[in-house]
Amino acid sequence: MVVLKEQSLLLAFSNNKQAWYLPGGKIDAGENAQQALLREIEEELDLVLDTGRLQFLCHVSAPAYGEAPNVVMEQDCFLYDARDDRFIASQEIGDARYFSFAEYRQQPVQVPGVLTMFGILRERGLLA
Repeated sequence: MVVLKEQSLLLAFSNNKQAWYLPGGKIDAGENAQQALLREIEEELDLVLDTGRLQFLCHVSAPAYGEAPNVVMEQDCFLYDARDDRFIASQEIGDARYFSFAEYRQQPVQVPGVLTMFGILRERGLLA
């Protein structure tokens, strides 16, 4: 999920991987990408998304952080108009907060998929 606010991108901290990621997760059997996103966000950030404010943004391929060198992460990314929605970290998520690109680059771990998304958002004029 891609959520923007004041030139910043919402990221979720994975306690398992000790890194900041785009909120979301893996698709379970029988789900499509949007169904998986709805389930994962409710589980990880305690929020039931309003599907009327959710739109497909793009597909991203990038090296999967913390996996074997040849593993590539493939994800469909949806832009969400969060308005005043509150995200509350739960389960394996330790925190959720907004990062500018400069703030993210100061983090000790740089997840390739997040860097790719920042690039896409900047190319499309959604972030400066």
